[in-house]
Amino acid sequence: MPRSPSSPAFWRSPLRGPWFTSVLGVVLLVGITVLFVTGLLSYAAYNPNLSPVNDKTPDKGILGFYLFSWPTGPVWLYRLTQGVHVTLGIALIPVLLAKLWSVVPRLFALPPARSLAHALERLSLLLLVGGALFEFTTGVLNIQLDYVFPGSFYTLHFYGAWVFIAAFVAHAVLRVPTALRNLRRMRTPGGPLPEPPGSSPGSGEPARPEDELVSPDPLPPTVSRRGALGFVGGGALLLTATTAGHGFDGPLRDTALLAPHGGAEPGSGPGGFQINKTAASRGVTAAETSEEAWRLVVTGKGRTVRLSRADLRRLPLHSAALPIACVEGWSTSDQWWRGVRLRDLAALVGYEADAAPDVLVESLQRHGAFRVAALRDNQVRDPLSLLALFVNGEDLTPDHGYPARVIVPAAPGVLNTKWVARMTFGDL
Repeated sequence: MPRSPSSPAFWRSPLRGPWFTSVLGVVLLVGITVLFVTGLLSYAAYNPNLSPVNDKTPDKGILGFYLFSWPTGPVWLYRLTQGVHVTLGIALIPVLLAKLWSVVPRLFALPPARSLAHALERLSLLLLVGGALFEFTTGVLNIQLDYVFPGSFYTLHFYGAWVFIAAFVAHAVLRVPTALRNLRRMRTPGGPLPEPPGSSPGSGEPARPEDELVSPDPLPPTVSRRGALGFVGGGALLLTATTAGHGFDGPLRDTALLAPHGGAEPGSGPGGFQINKTAASRGVTAAETSEEAWRLVVTGKGRTVRLSRADLRRLPLHSAALPIACVEGWSTSDQWWRGVRLRDLAALVGYEADAAPDVLVESLQRHGAFRVAALRDNQVRDPLSLLALFVNGEDLTPDHGYPARVIVPAAPGVLNTKWVARMTFGDL
C-alpha cells in the first residue's frame, strides 16, 4: 500500500469525488457570502469613520470604502444581522470541515505547480484554507469571550476577513464553473463514478483535475454519499438548534447550549436579562454611583451643565421598547426603557433638538473596550434614543448601568454605554 500522501492510492475513501465536493462547495459559496456581507454590516454598525474611539482598524485605508452612517431603524436591525452572522458561522463549521476533508488529497498533490494557472490556484487554496480556519476559530473564541489570541479581535478578524474573501473570490472564479458542471453531470450520488486518474470516463482523454479526488483503489463503502451529506447537514442543524436560541427569549433561550452565555439570565425581575460587563468587573463602585456622589456632565457650545439623578428625573421622561444586541450574536427581546432623550440633553447646552450633533459618551468604567464611544447625529436625534434611568419599571441595576446608561435603537451593545459620566456634544 502506498505510504506517501502524494500518491492518489494513499487516499482510499470511496466518498471523495467531484459530486460530493461540489455540493459542499456550493453550500459554502452561498453561506460564506452571507457571512461576509453581515460581517461588513457589523463593522459599519460601529460607525468607525465617525471617531477614532469607535475605530479599531485605523489603518484600513480603502477597505473602508463601503462604510455608511448606520441607521436607527428598524430597531431590531443589528439584532438580525449579527444574529445571522454568528449563528450561520457556527452552523457552517461541519460543512467547512467536510469540504476540507474532501479535498485534502489536493494539498499533497505533486508536482506542486503544473503551470502558472495551477500555481495561482494552489496559492489561493493555501490562503483560502488558512483564512477560513483563522476566521472561524477567532469568531468562535470571540463569541465565548475567550481572547487567547494576541492583539485585538476587531483588528485580527477584520483584516483576516479581507485576506480570506480575496482568496475565496479567486478560488470561486476558478472552481465554480467546474462545480456546477459536476453537479449537472452527476445529478445523483448513485451515478457512475469517474474513472481513476489518467483518463476521463470512457473517453481516453487526460484526467480532469476534479477526478484527482477519486481513489483508484477505494475501500468498500460503509455509507453512501447522500448519507454522508445527511450527516454533515444534521451536524449543521444540531449546531444551529443549540446556538440560535441566544437571540430569543423564553424556552428557546434554554436551547442555546453552545451559544455565548447560553445559561440562566442574571437573576429575575426587571433587570433579569443578559449582560456582558458587570459593574464589579469594570471597577465601578457603589460609592461613585450613589445619588450624593454621581453627576452627569453635559458639555457643548462652550457650555457645561452638571446634573444629578434627581435633576434628570425632573426633565421630561420618555419611554422606548428596545432590544440589546451584541457582537457575540446574543440579543434580548425588547426591554422597556425610560429616561431623557439624547436630543433633549443636547438642547440643554444650546442645540436645537432637530439639529442635535454627534456626541462623545464617557463611562465611569476603569478599563475595557469602548469605555468611551461616539454616536452619530442621526442616533442622537432619534426620539427613541435615551439616557435611560429605568428599565422595565424599576431603577437600573448596577450591572445594567445604574445610575444612567445610553440606549439607542439598532446600535451594537457596546455603543449603549453604561455608567455614563460625561456627554460632549459637537464635532468629534
